[in-house]
Amino acid sequence: MRISTGVNGFDELVQGGLLPDRLYVVSGPPGSGKTTFCSQFMTQGAKEGETCLYVTMHETKTELMQDMAGYDFGFDRAMQSDAVQFLNLVTESGKRTITQFGTEGGLTNRLVSYIEQNDIQRVVIDSTMLLQHFMNDVDSEITGFLSALKQTDTTTLLISEMTDPSSYSDEHYLAHGVIFFHNFLEGGSMTRGVQVIKMRGTAIDCDIRKISFSDHGLQVHADEKIDS
Repeated sequence: MRISTGVNGFDELVQGGLLPDRLYVVSGPPGSGKTTFCSQFMTQGAKEGETCLYVTMHETKTELMQDMAGYDFGFDRAMQSDAVQFLNLVTESGKRTITQFGTEGGLTNRLVSYIEQNDIQRVVIDSTMLLQHFMNDVDSEITGFLSALKQTDTTTLLISEMTDPSSYSDEHYLAHGVIFFHNFLEGGSMTRGVQVIKMRGTAIDCDIRKISFSDHGLQVHADEKIDS
């Protein structure tokens, strides 16, 4: 069984959707579509009655909803529903919430306990900068953090600030899948695309596909390849 990302055109690149209960890294430069992709993934989960969690340290819930307000794929309704829980780990309320799930073991144990005790089925973690804020030594601690997430019965999207698709970091090696968003100037105009670099258990071709944005959110044009 596979689960839909809710992103029009993407699922056909990965044999009908993502394999559930796995960890996926969503990488790319600023403004390339990572947050929109993850917001559509979260909205789709809410529409299907799944319990979802959005974890951030960048924005408040209101700010995130404002960022997605130009789209009509239903993100605002999903965020205001009982299906989606929102956790900003730098606010006082966020700190109080996560502390209830243990005082030892740092972010890893607390977040995993939160996910397990709330039966979370979809998680978005925005982003790897969050890990740098909460971990004393990211290089040594990230392996344990990602390995613990992989053991949960949750489908997790981790947003990464990596901007070079040819570079691999620890999160890329440990993830079940790596989805990379591109935006680059070509002929004086901005070209946007998405590339599935890695997807365990799935036949992929690693070609870059054109993407566009409309009122309905991000759309992947699976039949339009881009030469990088």
